[in-house]
Amino acid sequence: MRQSINAKRIAIVAVLLVILFWLIGWYWSLSPDTYDIKERLKTSSTVENPTQIAGYTITTAMIDVSETLLDKPGGYLSNDVMPPGVLLDNMPAWEFGALEMIRDLALSMRKDFSRSQSQSVENPYLTKAHPKFNMDHKSWALPSSESSYADGIALLKQYREELASTRNSNSQFYTRADNLREWLKQVEKRLGSYSQRLSASVGSARINTDLAGDRNARQSTPVANQSVVKTSWWRLDDNFYEARGASWALLHFLKAVEIEFYDVLEDKNALVSMQQIIRELEATQQSVFSPMILNGSGFGMLANHSLVMANYISRANAALIEISELLNQG
Repeated sequence: MRQSINAKRIAIVAVLLVILFWLIGWYWSLSPDTYDIKERLKTSSTVENPTQIAGYTITTAMIDVSETLLDKPGGYLSNDVMPPGVLLDNMPAWEFGALEMIRDLALSMRKDFSRSQSQSVENPYLTKAHPKFNMDHKSWALPSSESSYADGIALLKQYREELASTRNSNSQFYTRADNLREWLKQVEKRLGSYSQRLSASVGSARINTDLAGDRNARQSTPVANQSVVKTSWWRLDDNFYEARGASWALLHFLKAVEIEFYDVLEDKNALVSMQQIIRELEATQQSVFSPMILNGSGFGMLANHSLVMANYISRANAALIEISELLNQG
């Protein structure tokens, strides 16, 4: 009798733990909301007219996005080794997508935005911050991913503080069209990759265009002229949430760019295109009401969330390419 009672108690405790872990996992998997950059500056900035300081807005956006990875519900989950975090995959994929955008911007901040010419010296804070964000996103031992990213955030704050100091001219940010174009070219490749991976949710035959446009181009090893590409069923939701996280981070960076480079974009007649990109990226953050990422065929009865996400990202990428061309014009 006692054994039967103990077994029931253990079963009840196990069921309660499963329910508790499920509720916590559901809460931790909720994507962070978008926010208004200007409103955030009003509430968090300690300097007067922060939008008038070149580089202050985009550096603040980078800091806020990076801190969100660490401070959102559940904290940073990609390197968790204990339940329920270790059982989740959607939010870690979201985190990795946002992190990739942070890494791209950190690289451009170091080699383009903070330098006046190719022969100029790198900013010491950004030189140290960039590798901090390149820490393995799954590292949980010393040093952990969180500690490395936190160090990078601290360095960004030091850089931002010097930008706002009129007594210090060592740290600079240059809102030039060529600087912006260099970063946007990186973003184009990133979005193009996400679009292709999301579109592969339904199997499709693709012609090899790797050497198109250059008669004398070569590649290391031969590949088939045509191949069928299809994402594994196990990777569908990971690809979706990685693209969603990247779009979330990029959305806030571009909102900051609209403020920082307003005069440049207006002069190149590219301001409307930038606003349209922001609209497309905002659409990627709409609520997903389905309990799972559906993978219906292109014209089937069920939705295909990956194709919908690919549509918004492709449209944003097409507009980015247009802006790059406008920025390249005199």
